[in-house]
Amino acid sequence: DFGRSSELAFVVEPSDDIAVQEQPLILYCQVEGIQPITITWRKNGVMIVDSENAFMLANGSLYVSRFQRVRGDGSSDEGEYDCMAQNHYGLVVSRKAKIQAATMSDFHIHPQNAVVEEGGVARFQCQIHGLPEPVILWHKNSMPVNTDNERYTLLPKGVLQITGLRAEDSGIFHCVATNIANVKFSREARLTVSGSHSTVYKDPTILVGPENLTLTVHQTAVLECIATGNPRPIVSWSRLDGRPIGVEGIQVLGTGNLMISDLTVQHSGIYVCAANKPGTRVRRTAQGSLVVQAPAEFVQHPQSISRPVGTTAIFTCVAQGEPPPQITWLRNGQILETSDHIKLKNNNSTLSIYGINQTDEAIYQCLAENSAGSTQASARLTVLWADGLPSPPQAVRAETVSATTIQVSWEKPLQNTKEIIGYVLHIRKAADPVEMEYQEAVSKSTFQQLVTDLEPSTSYSFYIKAYTSRGASKASEVTVVSTLGEVPAMPSLFIKVINSTAVQATWEPSIKLGQHEGFKLYYRKVHLAQYTGPVLLASNVTAYNITHLDASVVYEVKLLAYNQHGDGDSTVRFVSLRETVERTVLNPPCDCVKDEQNNKTSTTGIIIGIHIGVTCIIFCILFLMFGYRGRLLMCKNVQEQLSTPQIPRSQRSTASLVLNGAARRDRDERDLNGKQLDMNELERLFPASPSQEQQDKGMTSAHSPPAPHDDTQISTLPLDEFSIIEEQPDPLPKAPRGGSPPAPAPDHGSANEG
Repeated sequence: DFGRSSELAFVVEPSDDIAVQEQPLILYCQVEGIQPITITWRKNGVMIVDSENAFMLANGSLYVSRFQRVRGDGSSDEGEYDCMAQNHYGLVVSRKAKIQAATMSDFHIHPQNAVVEEGGVARFQCQIHGLPEPVILWHKNSMPVNTDNERYTLLPKGVLQITGLRAEDSGIFHCVATNIANVKFSREARLTVSGSHSTVYKDPTILVGPENLTLTVHQTAVLECIATGNPRPIVSWSRLDGRPIGVEGIQVLGTGNLMISDLTVQHSGIYVCAANKPGTRVRRTAQGSLVVQAPAEFVQHPQSISRPVGTTAIFTCVAQGEPPPQITWLRNGQILETSDHIKLKNNNSTLSIYGINQTDEAIYQCLAENSAGSTQASARLTVLWADGLPSPPQAVRAETVSATTIQVSWEKPLQNTKEIIGYVLHIRKAADPVEMEYQEAVSKSTFQQLVTDLEPSTSYSFYIKAYTSRGASKASEVTVVSTLGEVPAMPSLFIKVINSTAVQATWEPSIKLGQHEGFKLYYRKVHLAQYTGPVLLASNVTAYNITHLDASVVYEVKLLAYNQHGDGDSTVRFVSLRETVERTVLNPPCDCVKDEQNNKTSTTGIIIGIHIGVTCIIFCILFLMFGYRGRLLMCKNVQEQLSTPQIPRSQRSTASLVLNGAARRDRDERDLNGKQLDMNELERLFPASPSQEQQDKGMTSAHSPPAPHDDTQISTLPLDEFSIIEEQPDPLPKAPRGGSPPAPAPDHGSANEG
């Protein structure tokens, strides 16, 4: 509790008010904290000096003796007032209180005469502006309207509704507007109720629908909806977004007006009034929007903190409201300006102070404000400072060593050096914000530090602090130095032989090259000292063709990247064209374009090959089936040949030739149908007998030259060694003119049956 009361804070703040002309006004302000506390007042940001008209009371409140909207000198007591409180630790400012004068204008809408048939609906309206909002009452025939009559409905905005009209409702009506500023009367209007209740059908009609409203939480909203028709329509309400309206705080006034009490932000939306003909789907609708605002309020208040010199202080202030509030920070009552070591983040919700020092000790305030209201919260920053701490390190120097290294040196502080336990070097890119700073710790006996892994051609800032067990010294002076520029790294180089007199050098651009302006390419014969080049190439070039080379020697190719800081290290490659020449002689060059096209169609070729393979397997199966059937038929024909009388060897040889020729022709025909007769299989099944072989050899040598199948042996087998299918053979064809008997033809019909 002591800690709580020691903080400078407001117990009571001034609030918005409406003042009456020529009447006194009091604005309250009460503060707690460590004394002495000084309280002052401001109006529209200007300090108020005590005068006869306005002065401060002993409790800190402001007293205005005679409030005037406009004074003789043109000034006004209207405006925004705030209270400021200050003690030894800082200053705080209260929320702004808006003070307005009570007023009332003339009526800008008066009630109008109306003639309505009996049973109908009458509506009178009058409107007037004023501060505070005037209260409007209705009089009939100079007497207040009886509000106990349920057929009479008075709405807050100056509307009088009369339903189910009767003859006694006729009369003269006017309204009376009242607030603290004045009382005013409207013009009179006559209501005439004519005839009797009509039974003629009339479609539902909405005479007046809901208007758009903007209100604040906890207020009351009245959405008007008055409808006519015969039969009398039923009025219902809904939300356009489909959400339920609810029942808490909801009330229906009269025959269809919707009243919502104690508004919340969740009540915002578009409301639809519907007039329905009873028992049907005939309806008419009207709609109006309701916007509920909520003044700013804090979800998280900033908290007072204590921090040692050189550390970071962070305040967090989170506010909510509708519309979302704007957050502003004050330092001892003045708008806080950001800098290198003071940053605002997260839509000003987070205040960070880096490398704090004694000048940062103050009271920091968070102001949250929107169109519905404002609020404030404060917190104090205490900077811890111990007596006897070392003075700042001296003579801080920074020297550039390379493109990525800087050496920082310093001298020990002038005072209080005995308790030093070490130093901390603070490092930051000069262009970066303070929060990007990082530190390196150094022992107390070291007075220089080599800072590595820096970026080339970049400015860095450095400062040193000496640390003891009780705290840190103040920061030394800041020194800024830049690293050297860096030459590009080695590019990756590849050599491709194009032909016997040309090669292509290619390389890959890499981020490791850094900032480079281009490339330099050199080449030479290895036995020569002189290079050809440099060939200067732009930074976006990645290939270069070297032509008119000698195929009998080895070449050296060198590539490097360069920039404004100089040439980088080179990449060297050796290439020989001799092997290319030898390969060209031994193997003619391939048609690369054709190979590329073949590669593009490799997938299609694989698919076609699979189909061909499957087809071949099917044909092989068919071949085996029909080949076996053909061998059986051939066995039958041979048996018939063996049973016929022997013919001379000369004729037999010729017949053999004819047989072979017929077999070949028949095979050609079977090739077309996928069916073949293997003569070698026939010769294997029926080898010739030795005696007959000798006789055949003698006749062949005597009468004719050797036949192509002179090694074929035909022998007679007993019929019981194999089975013959009984089928009717086709007639034998006639012998050709040479006199040789025809060869037995296979039965195509039988083969086709398979």
